[in-house]
Amino acid sequence: MYSCKAEVGHHDIQLLWKHLNPCLKLQPFLGGRMTAIKHALQRDIFTPNDERLLSIVNVCKAGKKKKNCFLCATVTTERPVQVKVVKVKKSDKGDFYKRQMAWELRDLAEVDAKDANKENPEFDLHFEKVYRWVASSTAEKNSFISCIWKLNQRYLRKKVEFVNVSPQLLEESVPSGESQSVAGGDEDALDDYQELNTREEQDIENMMQVCEYAISNAEAFAEKLSRELQVLDGANIQSIMASEKQVNILMQLLDEALAEVDTIEGKLLGYEEMLQSVKEQMDQISQSNHLIQISNTNNSKLLDEIQFLVVSRGGRAVHDWVGGAYNQWEGPIAGHIRALQEGDLSSPKGIEACTNAAEALLQCMNVALRPGHDKLSAVKQQQQLFTELRDVFARRLTNHLNNVFVHQGHDQSSTLAQHVAELTLPKHSPLHRDLLRYAKLMEWLKSTQREKYEGLSRTYVDYMTRLYEREIKDFFEIAKIKMAGTTKEGKGKFGLHGSSGKLTGSTSSLNKLSVNSSNSRRSQSSSLLDMGNMSASDLDVADRTKFDKVGLGIFEQVLSELEPLCLAEQDFVSKFFKLQQHAALAQGENMEESDGLGYSRPSSEHRQSMSSDKDVVRQMMNKIFHSIETELNSLIALGDKIDSFNSLYMLVKMSHHVWTAETVDPASFLSTTLGNVLVTVKRNFDKCISGQIRQMEEVKISKKSKVGILPFVTGFEEFAELAETIFRNAERRGDLDKAYAKLIQAVFQNVEKVASESQKTPRDVVMMENFHHIFSTLSRMKISCLEAERKEAKHKYLDHLQSYVINSLGQPLEKLNHFFEGVEARVAQGVREEEVSYQLAFSKQELRKVIREYPGKEVKKGLDNLYKKVDKHLCEEESLLQVVWHSMQDEFIRQYKHFEGLINRCYPGSGITMDFTIQDMLEYFSSIAQSH
Repeated sequence: MYSCKAEVGHHDIQLLWKHLNPCLKLQPFLGGRMTAIKHALQRDIFTPNDERLLSIVNVCKAGKKKKNCFLCATVTTERPVQVKVVKVKKSDKGDFYKRQMAWELRDLAEVDAKDANKENPEFDLHFEKVYRWVASSTAEKNSFISCIWKLNQRYLRKKVEFVNVSPQLLEESVPSGESQSVAGGDEDALDDYQELNTREEQDIENMMQVCEYAISNAEAFAEKLSRELQVLDGANIQSIMASEKQVNILMQLLDEALAEVDTIEGKLLGYEEMLQSVKEQMDQISQSNHLIQISNTNNSKLLDEIQFLVVSRGGRAVHDWVGGAYNQWEGPIAGHIRALQEGDLSSPKGIEACTNAAEALLQCMNVALRPGHDKLSAVKQQQQLFTELRDVFARRLTNHLNNVFVHQGHDQSSTLAQHVAELTLPKHSPLHRDLLRYAKLMEWLKSTQREKYEGLSRTYVDYMTRLYEREIKDFFEIAKIKMAGTTKEGKGKFGLHGSSGKLTGSTSSLNKLSVNSSNSRRSQSSSLLDMGNMSASDLDVADRTKFDKVGLGIFEQVLSELEPLCLAEQDFVSKFFKLQQHAALAQGENMEESDGLGYSRPSSEHRQSMSSDKDVVRQMMNKIFHSIETELNSLIALGDKIDSFNSLYMLVKMSHHVWTAETVDPASFLSTTLGNVLVTVKRNFDKCISGQIRQMEEVKISKKSKVGILPFVTGFEEFAELAETIFRNAERRGDLDKAYAKLIQAVFQNVEKVASESQKTPRDVVMMENFHHIFSTLSRMKISCLEAERKEAKHKYLDHLQSYVINSLGQPLEKLNHFFEGVEARVAQGVREEEVSYQLAFSKQELRKVIREYPGKEVKKGLDNLYKKVDKHLCEEESLLQVVWHSMQDEFIRQYKHFEGLINRCYPGSGITMDFTIQDMLEYFSSIAQSH
């Protein structure tokens, strides 16, 4: 075995002794093997997790096959300290340990040692469930429980309950009279433990490899290291004592060095005294330079202040704006003062001079004074001068514009006498042009005298309201007169009554409509045909078109005159009172940075100002033109009273004008007003549709005459033709489609209602004729939203045509029909067809007897009576007689062929035939139709 002294030095032995010493303190509880295991666990498992291993016990689960593992008590090295109980198990391969489970000590409720008086290796730990363990030895168990108790006393507020544990074990290593909760023990033994670095660990391993009993007998190994350390300490002391001569020499050299330092220090003190006088002189020079610099700085600042006051307040800005003589010590030049005090506000030159002077004055007054300037007497005098000039000019400007507004409001020259023929409103562009010369002065007034500016705004609104109210009232009176006059002329010349007199205007007239004759019905609805029925004569269409152009052209003319009037006034108000925003945007005022696309966007403050200005403009326009909406509603009511169908025209025209106004400015006064009026027109339109539906429901039919085509069916046709003409390419097509849906549904319901109530005309005839008329109308007009109703009308027409043919034709060969019904019954009961003739009641003789009762002459006579009956039921307008007659012919031939087929199958070879043939039947039907 090699000697340890040959392998390690003095430092290595000290290091090994330092780390072995704590292990030796625990030697009564742990053997050499447990110490090595504890060291390995600390190094491999707990050190990487920043934990310290304080106690360890080798255990296995109670009552099970022995599978050893280790319970470890650990604390974290970082605060806050966490105390854990960790279960460590050796891997299956057996070459390293792995961490299997861990419990927080604060979750431990109870420790049960089983027996406090006898040695027993079993103990229980109560976490969320009870874990039962058996330690390898009682000493290990007691050491572990003692460590747990100390950690509990030191770190946990909630104390763990220890059951069946010896009091001496819990109080062990707790000195009496000490204030701390825990002292000594495993944790104190490891407080001085320091982790080995890589080099130290390698040196210790080399030493332990040299000494074979380093692991098996740690105490002997430690004693050996102690002896070697003492030997090395003695050698070191002898080495130090042998170097005494060199130490004496070194001390002598140090004394000489101190003497040299004293000499140098004396010289430095002399130099310092000489430099002290130089320092005082330099301080005096520096102080003098500092005072000179302060004086220069003050002089420069004073000069800047004087120049600022002279240039900004004394007239340099005025000189730059308007030119003229300039004296740096005077206020605004005399020319500007005269303009502000005496300038002519009536002439263009005087207005320009006043504008320039006011802008120069505003620029001077808006100069931002620096702190303290307002206390200077010269500045105070100049501010007083500016204020007096501002007040004088503001008062002059306000009085002048007030007079202009009052004069314009009382001007009686602007009457409609010269505008009667053309029905046009007077133009105010000359007034606007003259007043816009004052726009910059109004902006100046808005900035300097807000109250006077707002007072002028109210004055302008008051007097212009009177002017426009007078002009608009006269304008609408003339429009109403022209519209009413056109109606009277139309009634006298063209025989028109505004169209709806028979369907929408007069309920009594509609209720008087009867079915006495088709001529009376057509004459009563002729006014509707005049409105828009494209099948009417060219003269009727031309007359209606002329009436529309004259009567409803007045409504279009009124809207065309109002729109430019409102737009011109709004534009003037925005410019004159400086409320428009597009100018500011064009100049780039109050703009933020570019948005990245090359455009600038207004700041939030500027956007708020824009919104406020728009509200002011809207309020002014509402006051000035407050009568427009009332007058328009009155004109619309007149047109609706003349002819409720006028609401169709007005709805289209008004919708177009609203759409145009919203395109320009959705929030403008014009678009808002026209939108409100459009609501009224839409109500009239809805009322017109409701009126037609109500009149459909109130229609009465004559009980003594046939019904024919109902008046509201023809009325719907005429309404649709008129509406399609009016709403062609209109924006409000959706309103018409909704009206169509309501009207056609009412038509369908009331046709069925009238058909059910009809006593003279069969129900099938009423349904067939009217739905045929509806189907023809919808097919001809091709209204896309009514395609489903067109198909439904066709279906109802064909169903009731078939029903009427079957019910009217019935069984023209009644006895023969009954005979063959019996034949078919026998066959259904199982009798073979060729054996039916052997039945007594259905023999050949009986068949010939029945056939002889229907000669061709009698059949023709019966058909002639049937034709007269059908002709009596059907009306002439729809021309369905031949259609019905042809359907009856087809039905008769079908029955004939059915009888003929039964004869051939049930009476083969009998030679029995009908008295007339199919060709004879065709001749009967044809001759009957021609004779009538």
